[in-house]
Amino acid sequence: MLSKIVASVCLLGFLSACSEGFVKFPVTEEQQKQKTEDVKIIRLDAHNIDSFSRPVRGYASSNLPVGKSADYRIGSGDLLNVIVFDHPELMLPPTGAVETGFYVQADGTFNFPFIGQVDARGHTAEGVRVDVATRLAKYVPDPQVEVRVAAFNSQRVVVAGEVKAPNSQQLTLVPVSLITAIDAAGGLTDAADTRAISVLRNGHVSKVDLAGFLDAGMEQNNPLLRAGDVITVPRRRAQEAYLLGQIRNPAAVDLSQGPITLTQALTRQGGLSEERADARGVFVFRNIDNKTTVFQMETSSPSGLLLGTRFVLEPGDVVYVVRSPLTRWNDTILALLPTVTAKQAAQVVAK
Repeated sequence: MLSKIVASVCLLGFLSACSEGFVKFPVTEEQQKQKTEDVKIIRLDAHNIDSFSRPVRGYASSNLPVGKSADYRIGSGDLLNVIVFDHPELMLPPTGAVETGFYVQADGTFNFPFIGQVDARGHTAEGVRVDVATRLAKYVPDPQVEVRVAAFNSQRVVVAGEVKAPNSQQLTLVPVSLITAIDAAGGLTDAADTRAISVLRNGHVSKVDLAGFLDAGMEQNNPLLRAGDVITVPRRRAQEAYLLGQIRNPAAVDLSQGPITLTQALTRQGGLSEERADARGVFVFRNIDNKTTVFQMETSSPSGLLLGTRFVLEPGDVVYVVRSPLTRWNDTILALLPTVTAKQAAQVVAK
């Protein structure tokens, strides 16, 4: 980090010698050859602004298996209705408020007349039906059997964190996706971070960027849930850009709730200080691949402000508006650089 600070100071000191007035970017090809490799300078204009009109951070593809609709697998605690047509005597009699049926015991079995124990856990209702019909054929000619799950008690998922009504949900015959489970928990709170939802499955935690499904239609980011899954929606962490210098209300701007452009950010903080700001000297410092990139935007004309509506800020950006008149770049950078590097370092630590 120290070497990058020194390199940036050297570069900016060099730029200050280019002109006693306003420093124009980018510098000439010859000057570019003389500057440090750790700093890149980009002057924003109508030709390159579209390259910065979308957030750099894309949507992460979930590595959790998406899954597909599958038949419900019976588990311990489920209540089964086993019907043998024309043989009502094989049905358990009603017992008041308790539903008629066969509870799957802890060992995964239930007892049925004549044939005894039936292994049900891990099987589908159709699999149990075939087993019962095959074994019952020894006692009942050509038995017509139907098996249904009357009460789903064995398979659940848990939804916790930044949802309005954290709960435990039973899985049934209807497949449950991540967004469906969150909706059944009351939906997301205002503080929810949809970019880093965690799913605990079989002792392994997977991160799911649900925003990729909601905003970009990435189906793999809305996986089907399995029994035992624990979904945790985290609280959104601050993702900030820092507005400094000759701005009416210098402050950190929260970027976590959606993209914010340079013009939006400046406007929300009251705009430039008209008495002191040089509208030609709006600079954005950004760390890209451990290298400092300096963007320059001239907002002294309406066209510049329009360009600013297409430049999207990123977490860790430092926006600095210089004082007017700008006499020497060094005068600004000596006070600016320590603040810039401190803000960027704080952003790296926060990550």
